[in-house]
Amino acid sequence: MAQSPSAIILVIGALLLFASSICADGESPFLVAHKKATLKRRGPDTERVSVSIDIYNRGSMSAYDVSLTDDSWDKDLFDFIHGNTSKSWKRLDANALVSHSFELETKVKGLFYGTPALITFKIPTKAAVQVAYSTPILPLDILADKTINGKFELAKRLLANYGSQVSVISLVIIFGYLIATSAKSSGKRS
Repeated sequence: MAQSPSAIILVIGALLLFASSICADGESPFLVAHKKATLKRRGPDTERVSVSIDIYNRGSMSAYDVSLTDDSWDKDLFDFIHGNTSKSWKRLDANALVSHSFELETKVKGLFYGTPALITFKIPTKAAVQVAYSTPILPLDILADKTINGKFELAKRLLANYGSQVSVISLVIIFGYLIATSAKSSGKRS
């Protein structure tokens, strides 16, 4: 049985969260990173990708010289609008959170699979640099044709925003129609 990429990503994410809860009890930093990307249509041939990466220290000690690198954004496919794909922090305390974001503009239409971001950090009790990875992003369908789906989305949004007002106005109109037609038919009988 073939599994979809999104189901596999969800399973990997659940395993990472499970491992983080088990390993976070030790006397060391334990970094968990969540990477997410959203698409914003700017025109018929332009779409922007907003990327944000949250890094949590789920351990009981601080991590030092924390460095984030996200090299999955090919310069042939994306132009940088603002921000950059790397960031560093001197220290990330226990149970602390840091975030980094950047925005890109797409150049090519198609399905894009991003890789996890790389996080390196140091622990005072160990000489070796420690490595962690973020969760991968779901596949992005860049510049996808969304005409039919877009019309349904618009109808859903309009119904959600104005559905109750339309219902009340319809009920008032139907009630007025019933009263007017019953008054006409009772006037003809006399």
